[in-house]
Amino acid sequence: MPKVSIVIPAYNSLKFLPETMESVFKQTFKDFEVLVVNDGSSDDTEHWVSQIADPRFKLITQENQGLSGARNTGIAHASGEYIAFLDADDLWEPTKLEKQVLCLEENSEIGLVYTWVALIDENGNFTGRVFKNYAENDVWHKLIEHNIVESGSVAMVRRQCFDTCGVFDRNLRSFVEDWDMWLRIASRYPFKVMKEPLVYYRQHSTSASKNWEAMARSFEIVIEKAFSAAPPELQYLKNRSYGFANLCLAWKPLQSRAQDWKIAASFRAKALSHYPWICFSQEFVRLSIAIILMRVFGTDGYQRFLSYAYTLRQRIVAMAR
Repeated sequence: MPKVSIVIPAYNSLKFLPETMESVFKQTFKDFEVLVVNDGSSDDTEHWVSQIADPRFKLITQENQGLSGARNTGIAHASGEYIAFLDADDLWEPTKLEKQVLCLEENSEIGLVYTWVALIDENGNFTGRVFKNYAENDVWHKLIEHNIVESGSVAMVRRQCFDTCGVFDRNLRSFVEDWDMWLRIASRYPFKVMKEPLVYYRQHSTSASKNWEAMARSFEIVIEKAFSAAPPELQYLKNRSYGFANLCLAWKPLQSRAQDWKIAASFRAKALSHYPWICFSQEFVRLSIAIILMRVFGTDGYQRFLSYAYTLRQRIVAMAR
């Protein structure tokens, strides 16, 4: 049996999947299997994957079930002691598996090990931004506030965690389903973090529309589920969790093609009503600046500002190197 099973959900992913697969082939750790779950794709994903000759690769095709259903299918077919998840448009550093496996081998009590995340644009260029989280061991109180496992391509999980905690909630489909899973694991197992960006998370062009109500409902389901099982001494975190969830939701209208600052401001107001102290957080300040810029300068002016800010950040990062 392989040491690691890599689960890759794929839905109409052919544009980026070859580059993602290449990052798997380049891994310094070789004892793995790859389970590509073709989740009802209508492009040539199934045909392309079926041409891969490497015996470590397995294609599983199913009707569309969303990320939760695709990941669960992968888990059900996995034979590895550890399970790593990789979204079909993200990339791994070559040492990602090697370092995570070593961490789990040396720390038998750890259920999940995650890494820092570097953001890339649609063309694979580094944007200059890295998501850094430091929480480890008992992380539930941090995780309920913010998903420190920043991307679906970050986690490596000990297989027994799914036997103990269950699998991904299919009712959530593709909305915060990973956050729900990590919270359940965090309630039973310690986490570890690799303090370096070993995952490249691809940011896509903004989509035509977003289902805000469905996303908000998924956040509510996860939070209520988490606190229904949480001990009394942690119940005080519930309003804080709702506050940061609404702060997260507030960014979505700004990042969509609609770029609706009014909806963003509405979610921001809900965040404040749940947790007034959130106004002192860095994320609240960033969001408020973005809303002001869009309100004053419009979508074109906001996009020009973002373009300038990204270029400046990339230059600063390049100079630092």
